[in-house]
Amino acid sequence: MPAINKNTMSTTPPFERPPDIEQLRAEIRGETYRPAKRKNRAERVPPSPEDCHRLFTVEGGNRWMELARRQPEAKMLLGELWHQGELCMLFADTNIGKSVLAVQIGESIARGQSIASFTCQAPPGRVLYIDFELTQSQFGLRYSQGDQDHQFSDNFFRAQYNYLPDPPTNVDENELLIAAIEYKINRVKATVLIIDNITCLRGGTENSAVALSLMKSLKALKTEHNLSILVLAHTPKRRNPTQPISADDLHGSKLLVNFADSAFALGKSTAGTDLCYLKQIKQRNTGQRYGAGNVCLCRIQKPGAFLHFEFDGYSAEYPHLLTRNAAYRQQIGHKAADLSAAGLSQREIGRQLGIGLATVNRLLRCADMEECADGPRTNDVMTNDQNGSADKDVCEFADGEGREILQKSELTGDKVYKVTPVNTIVMQASCREKLG
Repeated sequence: MPAINKNTMSTTPPFERPPDIEQLRAEIRGETYRPAKRKNRAERVPPSPEDCHRLFTVEGGNRWMELARRQPEAKMLLGELWHQGELCMLFADTNIGKSVLAVQIGESIARGQSIASFTCQAPPGRVLYIDFELTQSQFGLRYSQGDQDHQFSDNFFRAQYNYLPDPPTNVDENELLIAAIEYKINRVKATVLIIDNITCLRGGTENSAVALSLMKSLKALKTEHNLSILVLAHTPKRRNPTQPISADDLHGSKLLVNFADSAFALGKSTAGTDLCYLKQIKQRNTGQRYGAGNVCLCRIQKPGAFLHFEFDGYSAEYPHLLTRNAAYRQQIGHKAADLSAAGLSQREIGRQLGIGLATVNRLLRCADMEECADGPRTNDVMTNDQNGSADKDVCEFADGEGREILQKSELTGDKVYKVTPVNTIVMQASCREKLG
């Protein structure tokens, strides 16, 4: 048995076994000992005095006010939502139209034209649109109609990402992407940068360290090239549709919004299948105009060759959120569909969910709960089962005080009340009015 080298043990990090111990373990198992290859970590170098001196600029308060007055006023690029020199975030759920809106914004800035009430005060600027989403043919389909193509401004440039089959080794992918974007910025002399979307840059923005590094890189780009940057991002797939959109709904680390100068969101309305709304989430150069009490309504239209949003009025956000009863019906419908896919019969599904056979049948017939015209208006119509229980007509009420509670939903905690046979028709009509 070889002797253990104490010097080696003393210099080995506490989270690693000494090489001699690893060799003994390998001999006991009858294996060949192969030392692990460890990367040589660069030794930390203390910061230089020059770097320390230029990291902060210190002036008196009055001097800062004087310098601020010399700076040109940040002009609007998209009304109060986005100003010149800002790093702005636009986030929304998948397949709502973020990319459509981003191209529309880029085209309007390239022409120096406003979009509806969203004023563009800046002169026409050179826009670089980094597209990680669409292929060449998909982009062409969106902006053509038969033989007619939309004529983009000469100031609008689109960059399509090319996947490298043999990416360079020992090079950080995010650093490579940022360097490539910077090269194209210089090439087209861009003043506005739109990135669609941050998922391809992030490397996992759920990690605060990665998010911080990414935002620092974008901030450095903005400062170095005097850019206005718009970054697209997603909301979580399971965002609660009954709650108003907020900064917490941005997928990944909240540092993304914290380090942004401004942010706005594109939400899906439940009042219409094609209706969306824009909501202002964060602003620094202006007051909040498009908050929860005044969101801007819009719809995707394509009257010609240009796919874009048409803006149509304002509204409070609340009417466009999924109501509690609608959320319950949607949730119970998805649960019934999952149980049916698992092979359960409709009667077994009804027993598990505490709903009647007719309701189960109706839920399974509706492929999309929002588009089902009839919907599960009454919460349950329970029929005779194998145990011989009597028929019961039941309906969920928000104000069902004084009525006999038949059961309580395990999904939402909502109560289900018993309806007497005499009042069945009246109560069902009331339920339709309350839940409809």
